Amino acid sequence: MNRYQPLLLIALSGLLAACASEPTAPTPVHTPAPLPTETNAAPVQGPGLRGELLGVAAGADVDLALLGVDMRGRPRALLGQVHLRGDGETLPFHLHVQPQATPQGLRLELRGRVSHSGRLVQRLPVRTIAELTDQDLGALNLVPAP
Repeated sequence: MNRYQPLLLIALSGLLAACASEPTAPTPVHTPAPLPTETNAAPVQGPGLRGELLGVAAGADVDLALLGVDMRGRPRALLGQVHLRGDGETLPFHLHVQPQATPQGLRLELRGRVSHSGRLVQRLPVRTIAELTDQDLGALNLVPAP
């Protein structure tokens, strides 16, 4: 075993030197494919609410939600939700609704809020939805938040 000891030391030092040196060829960087935007996405299956929001400022964050609300006006179920960013133009939306049964005894309400720089600036007046079907709500006006 003693006669192989110098060779073993040379082999280990060569291995350490190879690990410590820079790689000869750059390794390719894996970049994930870009995520499709809402405008390029395939049509959403199942019921949903579509429409346009008027008067959303550029750079404002918009949150729309379809809620199941009890008789006291308290939200009890979230049936669908979408987050958008305003661009100063009419803002189209498509709110996909989860294909679950509507809880009994709750009415459906579309609610929305617009915040800019973390401050609530506008809101969507509560809109009652009669039935959970695929429907176009048209143009919806926002009102200033109190």
